[in-house]
Amino acid sequence: MSVSDVAEQIRIRSVYLAAIEDENWNTIGAPVYVRGFLRTYARFLGLDPEEAVAAFNRTQPLPQTNTPGSEPPARAGPSWAGPALLWGAGIVAVLLIAFVVFTELTMPRGSGQPAAVVASAVPVPAGPAATVPPATSTPVPAKSLALLLSAPSWLRVTVDGNVSMEGTFPAGTSKTFHGKSALVRIGNAGGVEIYVDGRDVGKLGKQGDVVEHAFTL
Repeated sequence: MSVSDVAEQIRIRSVYLAAIEDENWNTIGAPVYVRGFLRTYARFLGLDPEEAVAAFNRTQPLPQTNTPGSEPPARAGPSWAGPALLWGAGIVAVLLIAFVVFTELTMPRGSGQPAAVVASAVPVPAGPAATVPPATSTPVPAKSLALLLSAPSWLRVTVDGNVSMEGTFPAGTSKTFHGKSALVRIGNAGGVEIYVDGRDVGKLGKQGDVVEHAFTL
């Protein structure tokens, strides 16, 4: 069968099927859409869809293991950096002590100059103590709901009380929504794959089923 023949039967554009055959994932877009197309294509070919997705996942870069809010590991400096800093600090301390002793011995008594010189070495902030602004929390990523059509279907998506998408859409249509809650009504439940925060929640019914489902994001 040609790519065009397969595209007509499973309702996925031939350009996406060619991209899958060439492993050209950038042509398809976000990994969530690649996984949806792979599952549909694998079922048509009689392959295990989850194994196909697992093979794709192995080609993706591993996620960072740093926990939220943790600092990245510090880069190791040159081996001579530690001793050099210690020597530099020691030299500065010796020079400062020598300067204070020299000033104490050479300035005339009772002039008040030594005290002034020593005091100037330690700056005192004027006015009330500066207040430290409160730390801000790291923004929480917006929750997402993604729809991927493997077959034509009528859709209506209401996010946080507002209708964000309504009408009949062809196979290959993909759309991502962000918010706190979503109400999805589908005219062909077997032709729409649903992902919440990138997690495949499957299809809400069979081909031709009319289904309505609420999601808390």
